[in-house]
Amino acid sequence: MSVFDYLVPIAIGAVFLVLLLGLWNMMRGGSPNTSQKLMRWRVILQFIAILIIMGAIWMAGR
Repeated sequence: MSVFDYLVPIAIGAVFLVLLLGLWNMMRGGSPNTSQKLMRWRVILQFIAILIIMGAIWMAGR
């Protein structure tokens, strides 16, 4: 078992959670500043998730 077995679902879950929070904020007519912050966090978390997934694929090939 690899550390990636735990990191991949956590990373995907974090992206999903921030996405849902952003959608919830927009649907209830929340602050545009909050929406922008959540958008930035989502992009950052997506980048981290992609790096983790690429690392998992690389480790699986070794």
